[in-house]
Amino acid sequence: MNFPFYIARRYLFSKKSTHAINIISGISMAGVAVATMALVVTLSVFNGFHDLVASFFTAFDPQLKVTPVVGKTAPADDPVLTKIKMLPQVLVATETVEDNALAIYGDRQTMVRIKGVENNFDSLTHIRQILVGDGEYCLKVADMDYGILGIRVAEMLGTGFFFKDPVRIFAPKREGQLDMANPTEGFVEEDIFSPGVLFHVKQAKYDKNYIITNIGFARRLFDRQGMVSSIELRLKPGSDFEATKKEIRSLAGEQYKVSDRFEQQEDTFRIMNIEKLMAYIFLTFILMVACFNIIGSLSMLMIDKKNDVVTLRNLGASDRQITRIFLFEGRLISIIGAIIGTAVGLLLCWLQQTYGLVGLGRSSGSFVVDAYPVSVHPEDILLILVTVVAVGFVAVWYPVTYFAKRLIA
Repeated sequence: MNFPFYIARRYLFSKKSTHAINIISGISMAGVAVATMALVVTLSVFNGFHDLVASFFTAFDPQLKVTPVVGKTAPADDPVLTKIKMLPQVLVATETVEDNALAIYGDRQTMVRIKGVENNFDSLTHIRQILVGDGEYCLKVADMDYGILGIRVAEMLGTGFFFKDPVRIFAPKREGQLDMANPTEGFVEEDIFSPGVLFHVKQAKYDKNYIITNIGFARRLFDRQGMVSSIELRLKPGSDFEATKKEIRSLAGEQYKVSDRFEQQEDTFRIMNIEKLMAYIFLTFILMVACFNIIGSLSMLMIDKKNDVVTLRNLGASDRQITRIFLFEGRLISIIGAIIGTAVGLLLCWLQQTYGLVGLGRSSGSFVVDAYPVSVHPEDILLILVTVVAVGFVAVWYPVTYFAKRLIA
């Protein structure tokens, strides 16, 4: 049996001669538990928002996207791109052409991002799942070019779900100079018609900027015949995603950039990760403050047990063993507090996931969720437990060692 641990456990749960020591020990444990609970809940809320945003992107973004490193476009018949599209793991490959343009409907206008795609775009992404309206997915019929507007684009242009008149799209010509006497000659003008549906990704980046149309329209508008802005890929079910991505990057070399869904939204997720890191750091500082209560509790305990220390030394306990008794005492307080705090934090997360106890206040109903989203990640729970135990151990080591030397002496 570990003698110092046995004595420390007895000290922790036994009555002291001064009742205040029990109260302070309980407060110390509660402080660690509350700080631990805050870490669990806060990081889980950040995970919830992260997963929620990721779920929106997957309905629109491809699994993998290959874009040129230099310039806006690359030749569609580039042998490198052909090899990538012909890989056995690739289920769907779509060529795209996209650039900025001006959209005008009636007396309203707005800058938009025109994205021209091939007919298999609905097989590449889950675009059909985010369509709203009474029409159907359609990008071209005979000589008529159709465009699916983002719901916020339609709102800014005042088109509604179905617009009777075509939306006029203007893009500057790639060659020649702009004649200020007749500026309209410096632009290419094309019309797109309504298929009776809009897309709603629930992200302003897409809903407020994008218009999806066929690639032929985009090539005419931007004068990009035989060119592509990107190759978007969907892999076959069961394919090793990471291995395939590595293989495609090997084929692409330094000429093309290969991005998965998270890398396509790198800025958004980087900001979210930084916010989560900052929250973790601040709450860890609060945890350190809570651990100072343990120092006060141990100091009073060591004074209370001064006679016991003399008895233990007479029974043959070494100075090192006596010091370890109080070290174990502080560690037990931090470990028990960590376990209680983690359990309570997980319970609160489950209640929030199940019942949505904490809503978004006055903003409830204005967003896609009415309550704070929560997602518990096992690696975060492990990190929290390690952090709490490590901070607790470090916080008590020097004070206990210092006071123990004075007590034993």
